[in-house]
Amino acid sequence: MGRLFGTDGVRGVANKDGELTPELAFKIGKAGAYVLTETCGDKPRILVGKDTRISGGILESALVAGICSVGAEAVLAGVIPTPAIAHLVRSEGFDAGVMISASHNPFEHNGIKYFSGSGYKLSDEIENRIESIILDNSEKIESPIGKNIGHITIDDSLVDKYIKFAETTCDTVFDGIKIAIDCANGASSVTAKKALEELGAEVCVINDSPNGININENCGSTHLENLAAFVTECGAYVGLAFDGDADRVLAVDENGHIVDGDKIMTVIGLDMKKNGKLPDNTIVATVMSNLGFFVMGEENGINIKRTKVGDRYVLEEMLKNNHLIGGEQSGHVILLEHNTTGDGLVTGIQLVSVLKHSGKRLSELASAMQVYPQVLINASVKNELKNEENYMKFPEIKQAIEALESEFKDTGRVLIRPSGTEPLVRVMIEGKDENLIEKRARELANLFEAKLN
Repeated sequence: MGRLFGTDGVRGVANKDGELTPELAFKIGKAGAYVLTETCGDKPRILVGKDTRISGGILESALVAGICSVGAEAVLAGVIPTPAIAHLVRSEGFDAGVMISASHNPFEHNGIKYFSGSGYKLSDEIENRIESIILDNSEKIESPIGKNIGHITIDDSLVDKYIKFAETTCDTVFDGIKIAIDCANGASSVTAKKALEELGAEVCVINDSPNGININENCGSTHLENLAAFVTECGAYVGLAFDGDADRVLAVDENGHIVDGDKIMTVIGLDMKKNGKLPDNTIVATVMSNLGFFVMGEENGINIKRTKVGDRYVLEEMLKNNHLIGGEQSGHVILLEHNTTGDGLVTGIQLVSVLKHSGKRLSELASAMQVYPQVLINASVKNELKNEENYMKFPEIKQAIEALESEFKDTGRVLIRPSGTEPLVRVMIEGKDENLIEKRARELANLFEAKLN
């Protein structure tokens, strides 16, 4: 990826020199608005949302100042999920959208992510152009004055418009279903409970009291143990755990067992196939999906296409070949019939809808996929050596990887990949013997650390 933009926008510790400062946010607002609205005529409109982080206010102020400095109008939606921005940009006719969030990361981190007027994340080419303007002064941006300066509008109705949209993605009433939700003290705190209750469900909620610093703190989709206990405690049919900006969701069945993104796609995908709504009988997933997911596909006549890690690559494949469902094990599920990005609330609604009209328990539906034991170990290495073309130059590492691939060729798989944001090589092995794959993964991770530091 580029120098500023990673796989999901610009990320960093908020207000820390050299990371995501208000000064940088101003530049991102200015350059992004200039690039995305240069063909939109007078007074283009850009929608701005944020999650519940304490740093959201200062970054929003700086970003919006940059947007208005090039003559665009900034419309503030306040605290709102990322997928709401993607939807509302299209439905309300905005020229672009931008979300201030660091998703599932700790509260001190934040991020800035743009959407085009069609509701999609930006292409690498557009991101590179914005970066070049900011870092290289590659293009001069004229600053309007007088009446041509942009202005700010606040629209408190946009959250409710998104909630109504999410409700319309389902034609099933949820009466008689009790749902437990964990809002991660994030953006879903203002949307999930209301939407599910208006669909007729009885909703029990935890972690829906954000204070600016408790987002994702021992809660949400990265800490499912809390929701698992809550589901059994309140006797819910299903639990839904969102991340900070609510673009992903993980589930818990009625027994408190985790239903991850692979299993969620299994349940929804099989239902789509049954109803003739799964084009080419295909689901798109990344190479990190569990081996059991691919076995499920073979057993049920579903083709599962594999992409690189990252929802942007899943989306690229979906758009290229007109597929309607794809996602990641982490719960970032894209349902293109409804939205252009992962949408935790819409995904959760579709999952509950399958429960309702099938009359089955989630544990039964999710059992269509058997999870293979999977071990993931991070090896700390020099950043400049973490990529395959570099570490494969070391004979010991090359031989060890080839030996592992041979060992697990018929009973599992080995996946080695560099982190996109940290000086790490991730070693993932799947197989039937959990103790063996744990031992082998640790041996290889130790070898990486010994040779690449």
